[in-house]
Amino acid sequence: MKSSGTVSAVLHNKGSDIFSVSPDTTVFEAIKMMAEKNIGALLVMSDGKLAGVFTERDYTRKVALQGKSSKEAKVREVVSSEIISVGLHDTVEECMRLMTEHRTRHLPVVESEKVVGLVSIGDLVNWIISTQNATIAQMEQYISGGLPG
Repeated sequence: MKSSGTVSAVLHNKGSDIFSVSPDTTVFEAIKMMAEKNIGALLVMSDGKLAGVFTERDYTRKVALQGKSSKEAKVREVVSSEIISVGLHDTVEECMRLMTEHRTRHLPVVESEKVVGLVSIGDLVNWIISTQNATIAQMEQYISGGLPG
């Protein structure tokens, strides 16, 4: 079953709150903010431009497992420099393909060089489930005679 939808629709459904830190933020401060917001990633912004995405995975692999101090290490030292982003008109399927191909769980949404949101694998899975549930409900209503052919 195809889960047609765009990033714009996903953001409209989930909201487009953007949480970010600067590259000079300590890893500890970033992790603390993620815990407070109950999120798994933060955008890293420098002079109003996207510099990267800091994730829980970055913390576990590049700080905790390497014995670095989260109170001393800066986000710039551990954030991935490769930025994979999408636009508002990209499809859910394209996002899933990019996430699978690049082994990432978060995609910044960028329009005209401005960050307008962030979508996670969880956001996309929720979108797909909602879309499938709506389709099933429509089919059940049609089969039972509730919708005109």
